Amino acid sequence: MAAAFDALDAAVEAILELDYDGVDPAARVGLDARLQRNLRRLPAAENQIIASLLEQTEPSRLGEASWPKVFSTALRITSADAQRRIARAKTLGPRRAMTGEPLPPLWQASAAAQRQGLLGEEHLVKIAKFHRKLPSWVDADTRAETDRHLARAGAGLDPDNLAKAAAMLLTMIDPDGPEPSEKERARHRGIVIGKQQPDGTATIRGRLTPEALAIWEAIFAKQAAPGANNPAADTPAADTPADTADADTRDGDPQSSAQGSATDTRTPAQRNHDAFLSVGRWALACGELGQHNGLPVTVIVSTTLQDLEKAAGVAVTGGGSLLPIPDLIRMAAPAHHYLYIYDKHTGQSLYLGRTKRLANTAQRIVLHARDRGCTRPGCTAPGYWCQAHHAVDDWTDGGLTDIDDLTMACGADHGMLDKTGWKTRKNTRNQTEWIPPPHLDTGQHRINGYHHPERYLLPDDDPPPEDEDDP
Repeated sequence: MAAAFDALDAAVEAILELDYDGVDPAARVGLDARLQRNLRRLPAAENQIIASLLEQTEPSRLGEASWPKVFSTALRITSADAQRRIARAKTLGPRRAMTGEPLPPLWQASAAAQRQGLLGEEHLVKIAKFHRKLPSWVDADTRAETDRHLARAGAGLDPDNLAKAAAMLLTMIDPDGPEPSEKERARHRGIVIGKQQPDGTATIRGRLTPEALAIWEAIFAKQAAPGANNPAADTPAADTPADTADADTRDGDPQSSAQGSATDTRTPAQRNHDAFLSVGRWALACGELGQHNGLPVTVIVSTTLQDLEKAAGVAVTGGGSLLPIPDLIRMAAPAHHYLYIYDKHTGQSLYLGRTKRLANTAQRIVLHARDRGCTRPGCTAPGYWCQAHHAVDDWTDGGLTDIDDLTMACGADHGMLDKTGWKTRKNTRNQTEWIPPPHLDTGQHRINGYHHPERYLLPDDDPPPEDEDDP
């Protein structure tokens, strides 16, 4: 054991003495990836050390009253960091039964992935948060299965994307979720405008319902874009809503009459929120917001026919937020400006070949429903922020403007393709794969699952889609 640790010390010393200035940049990235892998592996050894200490001795024998004090003193770390390491050892380190029989780690799959250098501390934080949120009625076998899913997902994802996959998995296990109920959610809605400050400004804070969030993220995608509504511009926009009383009457707001206001039991913050929502409805319904990325500024929602029939579950908006199906049905019932599900073809062409370079309205709607956002792995840009990209062959290389050849890409990633060695392609499931330059290809997922986290939760007999077309 001493010889192994002596070799570790010598290896670290040798690496620290290396001069990296003359190394090819791509090779340096590869070296950093190897270093990161080993940095992720070393805590697995610490888990074994701590787990064995907790099992075989008491902190008082080492001169302290508690285990956090032992490690904070010996390692010169904070008590919070010591507690975190102890918690990791209890879930990722080896265990023993009461009879002394060796047992695997509580999170066996995550522990194995850590030993391979596939999961780092930030990944494990997301996995630990998931396990804390699992309902108490979930049995041990299901808990082990979920850990296996998350370990496999995290091996090719950054921590933020892993958190998205974990959230989807939690929804699949417990679709109703914890309280608060819809009534409780409505009670917490509200917007408060603070007192005016000496410079004339005021602060605003509050909490939006899913419907209000869906409406305002669609507006902000256009009206808060860079360069839009800039007061320093020569011709700033001067949009003024219609009379609020008329707007409230059209929306069926009881505040449109004096009698309604006399019996209104809402708090001021709740009335502010409802006014905010009403203005958002008017702004979308007026049709004067123009277009954004080839579509009218409106709420775009994708869902499944099954969820609509059950009136349960959640839909995904073009801004990336989740909208409960009951809210979606309520929003769509009186309005013409929301996306509906049709059972017949609209007659608009989805296959334009070489007749047109830009995607048409029907194609963009399909892209919202299919891709939901930028398809580059790791990008969190929702559909409202994205453009249509020729994923198979670029237009200048003879690419076709057909829906099966198109994909979504945010402006930054779309422009990046023309300047770097990144390429895109479609696999046999019509999912877009982003192929990195060789020096950046470290085994990460090639399909962005941020907007479709359920893709990471496939059973073992259904291999990850990005592997189908790999050479």
